[in-house]
Amino acid sequence: MQTAPSRRDIALHLLVLCDLSAMIEKLRSSWQWEGPMPEFTAVAGLPALRSTLRAQPWDAVLHCLNHAGCTPTAALKTLRDRGLETPLIVIAEPSDQRMAMKALRSGVHDVVFTDRLERLPAAVEREVREAGQRADHRAALEMLHDSETRFRALASNLPGLVFNLQRDPAGRFRFLYVSEGSTRLLGIAPHELRGSAERFFASLLAADRQGLIASLEESAQSGNPLLWEGRLREDGRWIDMRSLPHRGDDGTVLWTGIATDISRTKNTEAALRESRAQLAALSFHLEAAKEEERERIARDIHDELGSILVRLKIEAALLASKLPAELADKARSIENLLDQAMGTASRVARQLRPGILKEFGLAAAIECQAEDFAHSTGITCRAQCDEGIEADAETSLALFRIVQEALTNIAKHAHASLVVVRLKRENGNIVLEIRDNGRGINECDLDKPKSFGLRGIRERVQSLEGSFHIASAEQGGTLLILKVPQRQGDAVAASEAEPVIQPDLF
Repeated sequence: MQTAPSRRDIALHLLVLCDLSAMIEKLRSSWQWEGPMPEFTAVAGLPALRSTLRAQPWDAVLHCLNHAGCTPTAALKTLRDRGLETPLIVIAEPSDQRMAMKALRSGVHDVVFTDRLERLPAAVEREVREAGQRADHRAALEMLHDSETRFRALASNLPGLVFNLQRDPAGRFRFLYVSEGSTRLLGIAPHELRGSAERFFASLLAADRQGLIASLEESAQSGNPLLWEGRLREDGRWIDMRSLPHRGDDGTVLWTGIATDISRTKNTEAALRESRAQLAALSFHLEAAKEEERERIARDIHDELGSILVRLKIEAALLASKLPAELADKARSIENLLDQAMGTASRVARQLRPGILKEFGLAAAIECQAEDFAHSTGITCRAQCDEGIEADAETSLALFRIVQEALTNIAKHAHASLVVVRLKRENGNIVLEIRDNGRGINECDLDKPKSFGLRGIRERVQSLEGSFHIASAEQGGTLLILKVPQRQGDAVAASEAEPVIQPDLF
């Protein structure tokens, strides 16, 4: 039992190669189709076929054997020369079966004998459908070819190596694809890498090779992107590999990514690190020179100016005892002014080089600085320091200078009425917190090019390998927090100790 042909909503356009009008009428009368009747157009000979093919598209060509004015092979060649997928169906008399089979072997799509023309609609429908599928397949292949061409052009012009690296369940690696960039990057041709992935691993330094294998293993296990940097064995150039893993059902892992030459970036980073190290060394030298100069000035204030002020006070006291009563008040006023000058000299000396820092430690120096700040500015300043905090001289001096700088900034900019300084130990670190209730700080304030105070604090903390954070507090004001490692300083021999300036000079 034959299946009825599917209904078609659009009439087919059939080109009939035949010089017999009776055959056309026979085809038309025998057509059994649940749909519109096809439009039959009859031509004869190759010239007529060529001109008719140019006139419009055709769904199929029917070739009446011995009545077409050309052979099936010539008609088929005409269709192929024009790149057409139009099916060619031969209609033959039963007596021409041998010629019909020969035509079928030459490439025609089907043969229908005149005594079985009821097969023609189904044959036409099948061949038209398959011709459409062939056309779609060819279009897909052309699109795939264009896409592959564009991909290869893109990959070859990228500044690096595009690759597909596969690892099988046994742990063996194989490159499925390698772009032409492998020659520029590694000096190895793509076909050599596809033949042996070991060529790539062998081109790396031994230590970096093990790092890449470990990174591939971690990426395969976790599914995280592969991010690896390493050096080539031959010339020491740096390469960077970035890829995403895809795990197959059979246990294979495929990485698709790119490897690029980052030697210039690495050299720039190294130069930048060296420049920063030189700047840090210069900054350290300047700070050391500054501290030496401060110490010299403080010593001069103590030894020279202090002695002069003491002698002046003694002389003023002797003079007051010998003056008449009406002049004694003036002498005592001079003594009071000398007391103020001595106090000011003592405070300046402590700020320049606090002897209390060496004698009693960091906590006492911070508490003394808080008292001096409150006295000189009128801003309440509370210092809370844990007992027993011991640090080396460099750390103690840096933290003391940070407290000085922070309090100076608060006095200049914060408009605060209360400052709290907290010094404590935390997990092997010394933590310094300075909080005020002023107007707070904005992000733009942190980025100002002339914020030398904050920049100096940050550089001091970095020199101590610590961390630094400053921001507006939740309840208003500004909060500064820094952490530095607690390093115990070695005891200094008394013979080698620097001269100590007393906390109260006079």
